[in-house]
Amino acid sequence: MQIDARVEAWASLQLIPGASPRALLALLKAFGGPAEILAASRASLSGVAGPELAERIERGANRAALERTLDWLREPGRALIAWGDDAYPQALLSITDPPPVLYFCGRPEFLNRPSLAIVGSRNATPQGLETAEAFATAASAAGLTIVSGLALGIDAAAHRGGLAGTGSSIAVIGTGIDRVYPAANRALAQRLAESGGLVSEFALGTPPLPANFPRRNRVISGLSRGVLVVEATLASGSLITARFAAEQGRDVLAIPGSIHSPFSKGSHRLIKDGAKLVETVQDVLEELGVSAAATVISRAPKSETDGRAKIVLEALGHDPAGVDALSDRSGLPAEAVCVALVELELEGLVAILPGGMYQRLR
Repeated sequence: MQIDARVEAWASLQLIPGASPRALLALLKAFGGPAEILAASRASLSGVAGPELAERIERGANRAALERTLDWLREPGRALIAWGDDAYPQALLSITDPPPVLYFCGRPEFLNRPSLAIVGSRNATPQGLETAEAFATAASAAGLTIVSGLALGIDAAAHRGGLAGTGSSIAVIGTGIDRVYPAANRALAQRLAESGGLVSEFALGTPPLPANFPRRNRVISGLSRGVLVVEATLASGSLITARFAAEQGRDVLAIPGSIHSPFSKGSHRLIKDGAKLVETVQDVLEELGVSAAATVISRAPKSETDGRAKIVLEALGHDPAGVDALSDRSGLPAEAVCVALVELELEGLVAILPGGMYQRLR
């Protein structure tokens, strides 16, 4: 990115502690632009933003941090996108506290395309991961950019699915854009930087502080036409994203699950509170007003199994169950059930969960 006076001024303001979106908006209304804010007197700044922030602005940004930021921005494919820039996501301008500055790495055209956020549990079930990736792939093929938070579990599955389609995917992260958190998603972050996008409102070097992630979540929902929750416990951060979506006037959608699974409790709570229950990608596209041929995510096995394995698969259904329960349902001895489960696991039809439970995948 070419560094000009405006970019440097925005980078300087973004590095000043306490310069919240609301404070910066008030300062911009009063002074006109970032360079004008930095040039204003302490007295005039104090009248708009208060004495503490005025003192910090007069003191200026940490010079070493500013130079690191400018050096990062000079690399190809990187950008600082601020209020008033053509590339700034127009969808964010409709929320109450849009970030004044976004650091971006990737293809900026995806920031202003119709988007769907897909979020859910970090500790998702194998079925949840498969569902998230399949829905994201189909939605991306229909032209929606998939937005999520680069977390483990559902987020990562959603990004992988988005990258498989024409809509691609954007990750909104809760750290500085020069950091990848969690580190296990480093390869995925590289793919996003090359074919989609990474975006952060935080200064370079910002660590993954707990307070950052609710702020990140409001951007995830703000960028999107709707938020789809795939799996979530009642304590999941994805419920915060859904709440932001409702407050921002976005659609909230949820995929139901087993009444016995803690990973379904959050989705079921959202549905009780008015979220749209969805079972297929077509449900999502219709809710968002996106035209596409009907797309159905089938839950049936890709291949038929025979004999005892088929009996056990039918007995398992779509709720997690243990060997003893499957033995009772199928009428087969426990040893035969165990053999059948190994066969089904090798075929990719079931997965073992913590506690010796088994979950059907297809």
